[in-house]
Amino acid sequence: MKITTIISFILVIIGALNWLLVGVFSFDLVAAIFGSMSVMSRIIYGLVGVASLWVIFFCFMYKPFRRVAG
Repeated sequence: MKITTIISFILVIIGALNWLLVGVFSFDLVAAIFGSMSVMSRIIYGLVGVASLWVIFFCFMYKPFRRVAG
């Protein structure tokens, strides 16, 4: 499960950087590399979406940012 979480975090970071480019420069890097709404770009968008769902699940179930009483 650790490798799934690491891959998910990496995909979410890539997706966030892509949205930063879209928001600031109106440049979609995924569309530029794979084509606008091609099969491959849709797969990439889908993987980023599933990864974000996994990260949300991970944060709520395992609470990695909780404080440790000490």
